[in-house]
Amino acid sequence: MDSALYPHHSHMPAPDAAAVAIYTALLEAWNRQDARAFAALFAADADVTGFDGSQMKGSADIAAQLGEIFAHHRTATYVAKVREVRALAPTVTLLRAIVGMIPPGGAALNPATNAIQCLVLIADADQSTLRIAHFQNTPAAFHGRPELHDAMTAELSKVHEAGHVVLAHP
Repeated sequence: MDSALYPHHSHMPAPDAAAVAIYTALLEAWNRQDARAFAALFAADADVTGFDGSQMKGSADIAAQLGEIFAHHRTATYVAKVREVRALAPTVTLLRAIVGMIPPGGAALNPATNAIQCLVLIADADQSTLRIAHFQNTPAAFHGRPELHDAMTAELSKVHEAGHVVLAHP
């Protein structure tokens, strides 16, 4: 939460806090199956690559595609731990996190759906808020390294057991 990262933009929210707040809002919107709230966090020309490799372009497409998904089935619930928030430029922030999913009606994580998520956030024209420009959701298979998969599941299970959707500190 170092405001020195934006020395020429004193009205810009602290990048760590703003990025984590947007990421938390993103996962909470998903967990509520609220396609409009989810899409509203993205820039008009944002890109999304989903867990299965599906592509979405722009906030309108994101809202439409997720609206269809949410209308036809109950999705799993996210829980996440932020690994890094880093300013790439005065108006660009990177957020990386690990995520797990709890199946509908379930009480524990499904380790098969663990993933790494990465967001690139950009400042709006007035530089007062951030919007997601790119969101990537990559399966965390860790082929041949089951100890990494088990450690990630255990770490995310602790976040879930503590009642968090997103935990932003180590």
